[in-house]
Amino acid sequence: MTTRFFVFGAMSEGMVHWSKIADMIEASTGALIRATAWRLKVGYPVLLKGGSSAVRGQLVSVKHSDLLINLLDEFHGCSRLEPEKGLHRREEVEVLADGADQPVRAWVYYLNPKKLPGTARPLEDGDWQRSLREDPALTDKLTERQRTYLMRLGAATGREIVPINDMSLYRELMNLDLIVDKGRRLALSKFGQEVVRHLG
Repeated sequence: MTTRFFVFGAMSEGMVHWSKIADMIEASTGALIRATAWRLKVGYPVLLKGGSSAVRGQLVSVKHSDLLINLLDEFHGCSRLEPEKGLHRREEVEVLADGADQPVRAWVYYLNPKKLPGTARPLEDGDWQRSLREDPALTDKLTERQRTYLMRLGAATGREIVPINDMSLYRELMNLDLIVDKGRRLALSKFGQEVVRHLG
């Protein structure tokens, strides 16, 4: 038995989160969904339910697994008990696979409209791939030392101090709004947490 998902953006083949589902995929093909695409400040897209843009992604068939579905729900911040409070909602919708005459039903993760950040930009035509080619995601623009420090800071626990000895690195990360100075220690900002999540 298989379960179908429409995936796009960071979850697409070749992107940062593809590895989370790659081992479970039995089949994958290009596909379209009607929705509204928005680009987050970090650079990756999210979908909002409704709208008429044809958003390209992939229709993947995965080995059915309640565990996988639960893990994907958790990853996307879905709340089964209070769906209106979750970051995303998982819904079954019609998806048109490349070369198909008729749509099929598949699960998709829509962002909760109440959670859409004010810094997000609408992608009028839904073409998130072109948007990323023209302006790569922030995670692709980070230098190796920026990336390394953010990953170290993201892995820190509690009040652990992760020293930063390079003032130019400190200024770069502060200017990008990726870290906050808590006096005796540095921490990831909310945006920094989102960026680290997309670093893999």
